[in-house]
Amino acid sequence: MSRPQSFAPGSALLLLLLLAACTALCRGAPMAGELRCQCLQTEAAVIHPKRIAHVELIPEGPHCGVPEVIATTKHGKKVCLDPTAPWVKLIVTKIMNSKSNKL
Repeated sequence: MSRPQSFAPGSALLLLLLLAACTALCRGAPMAGELRCQCLQTEAAVIHPKRIAHVELIPEGPHCGVPEVIATTKHGKKVCLDPTAPWVKLIVTKIMNSKSNKL
């Protein structure tokens, strides 16, 4: 009979990391570069510009069939804005115009 071979010192750590990665995937944890919409619901109500700290524009693409507008308030709350709302269109237009003026 042959004697069982022992694990190399790094094998246990590698196995543990592999199990942790599988567990995260099984739970449905989001991965970097995941291809899906970030906004499940949008807000059409007007948010005063003084309350908004940052606006992120995500164009439609293979990850999502609609453009997404995500505002971060000064309190750190992220709000998905309705890209078809007139006040959101105005904000997007101003952002696009300011970017084109910098070029």
